Amino acid sequence: MKTPRIDLYSDTHTKPTPAMRQAMAEAEVGDEQNFEDPTVNKLCGMVAELLGQEAAVFLPSGTMCNQIAFRVHCRPGDEIILDYFAHPINAESGGPSALAQAQTRTLHTERGIFTADQVREAIRPVRRHVPSSRVLSVENTTNAGGGSVWPIADIAAVTSVAKENGMAAHMDGARLMNAVVESGTPAKEYGRHFDSLWLDLSKGLGCPVGGVLAGSADFIEQAWRFKQQMGGAMRQAGIIAAAGVYALEHHVERLAEDHENARTFSRAIAQIPGIKMIFDRCETNLVFFDVSETGMDAATVAENLLAHDVRIGAMGPYRMRAVTHLDIAAGQLEEAAEALRKVVS
Repeated sequence: MKTPRIDLYSDTHTKPTPAMRQAMAEAEVGDEQNFEDPTVNKLCGMVAELLGQEAAVFLPSGTMCNQIAFRVHCRPGDEIILDYFAHPINAESGGPSALAQAQTRTLHTERGIFTADQVREAIRPVRRHVPSSRVLSVENTTNAGGGSVWPIADIAAVTSVAKENGMAAHMDGARLMNAVVESGTPAKEYGRHFDSLWLDLSKGLGCPVGGVLAGSADFIEQAWRFKQQMGGAMRQAGIIAAAGVYALEHHVERLAEDHENARTFSRAIAQIPGIKMIFDRCETNLVFFDVSETGMDAATVAENLLAHDVRIGAMGPYRMRAVTHLDIAAGQLEEAAEALRKVVS
C-alpha cells in the first residue's frame, strides 16, 4: 500500500529527517546490554536528567515501557487504577493481565483527566478478599481525551492520594513533551510526582523507534531484568538511540508548530456541514471529530479520503482522529480540510 502524501493517521508515522539519519549513521556504538554503548548511555542519561530521575533504560517501544513498569510495581493479583480509555487497557493486547498478572480498575472521565476524589473512591480497602490497589497510571497527554494536558496541580493531587495509600505512581508519557511544550511545565516538575515514567521517541519527536523508561536506580535495575525476560536486549542500539539524542536536542520546541497546525485544522473542519468536533478545544496535536451527521460512517470517510491522497484514522463507528506531526506542513492541512469537505458533501 502506498503511503498517502498527507498522512494524518498518527504521529507514529513520522520519518527520520535527513539530519537525524546522518546522526544515526555516525553514531558511536557498543553492546548496550553491557552498558558499553556510549550513545545509548548518553540518551538514558539525558532522559533521566530531563525527568528528574536517578536512571533510565532504553526500550523498543512505549508499550514495553508500560508493561515493564507494571511488572516491577505489581505482584500477581494486584490492581492498576487508570482511565478507561488508557492505552494499556485498549492497545496493549491485555498486557497488564498477561505479563504483570494484574487487573485494571477504570475511572470514567471526559478528557482522560480524573480527580483525586475518583482515585480515593477507587482504592480498595485492605482486605484479603479483594485485590490490592498497587499502581496509579496517568497518561499525559491523554490520547482518547483529545490530546489534553494534565495540569500539574491535578497531577500532584491524584499522585498524593496514591502515595498516601501505599501505591506507586506511574506516568505513560507517550506524548509527554507535547504536554511540556504546551503547558510550559518542565518535564522534571511532572516527573517528581512519579515513581516511574517514560518518554516516547517515535511520536512527535520523530524517531523511527523506541522509548525510555526512567525511575530510581533500584527500579531500573529491576526493569532491566524484565527487559531481558521480554527479549529486549538490543546490542549495538546506539544507531537508533542516536535518533533520540538528536530529537531531544532539535525536535522538542518545534512541537508547538504541530499544536498550532492542529488548531488551524480543527477550526477549518468545524465549518464543514455534518462535521462535529468531539472536544470543545484542541490543546495539542490531536483532532477528534464525529461524522455521523454526514450520513457516512468513519470507515467510509477514511476510505474515500485516500482517493485524495489523505489519510485520517477511523477510531470508531463515527469518530475520527487527525494527528499533526513534523512531516505535515500547514499548507497540507488546508488540502486535507478541503478533501474532507469534498468527501462528506
